[in-house]
Amino acid sequence: MIKLLRDSFKVKEIRSKLFFTIFALFVFRLGAHITVPGVDASRLQTISELPFLNMLNIVSGSAMQNFSIFAMGVSPYITASIVIQLLQMDIVPKFVEWSKQGEVGRRKLNQATRVLTLILGFVQSIGITFGFNSFTQLGFVTDTSVKNFMIIGLILTAGTMFVTWLGEQITEKGVGNGVSMIIFAGIISRMPTDIKGLIEDYFINIESSEIWKSAIFMILLVIAILVIVTLVTYVQQAERKIPIQYTKRVAGAPTSSYLPIKVNAAGVIPVIFASSFIATPNAILQAVASNNAGKDWYQVLTQIFSYNTVPGAIIYTVLIVAFTFFYAFVQVNPEKLAENLQKQGSYIPSVRPGKGTEEYVSGLLMRLSAVGAIFLGLVALLPIVAQMIWNLPQSIGLGGTSLLIVIGVALETAKQLEGLMLKRKYTGFINN
Repeated sequence: MIKLLRDSFKVKEIRSKLFFTIFALFVFRLGAHITVPGVDASRLQTISELPFLNMLNIVSGSAMQNFSIFAMGVSPYITASIVIQLLQMDIVPKFVEWSKQGEVGRRKLNQATRVLTLILGFVQSIGITFGFNSFTQLGFVTDTSVKNFMIIGLILTAGTMFVTWLGEQITEKGVGNGVSMIIFAGIISRMPTDIKGLIEDYFINIESSEIWKSAIFMILLVIAILVIVTLVTYVQQAERKIPIQYTKRVAGAPTSSYLPIKVNAAGVIPVIFASSFIATPNAILQAVASNNAGKDWYQVLTQIFSYNTVPGAIIYTVLIVAFTFFYAFVQVNPEKLAENLQKQGSYIPSVRPGKGTEEYVSGLLMRLSAVGAIFLGLVALLPIVAQMIWNLPQSIGLGGTSLLIVIGVALETAKQLEGLMLKRKYTGFINN
């Protein structure tokens, strides 16, 4: 990785992309510290252990803790992306038609996603502001007039749209997936604070006779992190190579090749999707907390949509597994894959072209995704279970989710850099 970065900075084009990405992330981190006018963000410290707040802090990079102009982060955009992708599955004919129109259709779907992001961002921002004002026993919002709530909602929505635009710019002009890079930067920015909190909890604010227990715990924690990093890297890199034969002979072209399909074709997107999906119902519950906090139905829903309860942890894991299967088929799309192979005059040995190839790839993708989904679910679930059993800090509970996102984004970015370096070598060979 270090050698790859060093070589990348030597190439002007790639260096410009890296500097643009760094600058965009700097702008995001700068905005994450600008508090929305009209609120007392210090009151959020009284509810700092609220699971909903911790979940949103992951997606927004602690911007929610400061209730900054970027407090919503890319959460509404992720939710909107999920909805639009679900609607493409023979639910809305117009979206199905657009999904088959190539680049033009993709632009139309992106525009629909932005419009839905705008709506969801405004609704969620109003709900969260109302909810926090109720949970902090009023006083969070200095002026509780409807006009002021609307202004705060508009500011937060504008912040979400700007962060979304910033992510798109990183994707187009920088390195890596922009939305994932923003979440990655947010998690990395929280790590010094989390490490400081662990040191204070297990070494400073304890009796001297308990230090040896804390030392053992920290050693086991480091070992667990190293094991998880190794396993996640291995699974993210693992792939199944499907042999491909060509019927059309072209001068200089190979007669056979292979098609790589990853064990976890969905990457870290399912983890991000599941986090946002859990956060959205919580935003609605926050909005109605003032009048319904003591009611049975409210308590039940709070338990269900809280990752640090048994029902909530199970639902969170199930969502990760479900989104892994869903997004794997979105990424690979067996129908289009079979169609493209047929157009290229290629086929999979012992498999009939067309429908036969589609069924074969679908079956293979289901088996591979089953392994990837169970792995992602366990990595996200085990730290939450450990946090509930041993009453560990909230940061430990979401540590698995954070590690999955950080490792996945780092690997994707490294692969993109390798691709850019390889492209430059081929370009240089052609020019010579």
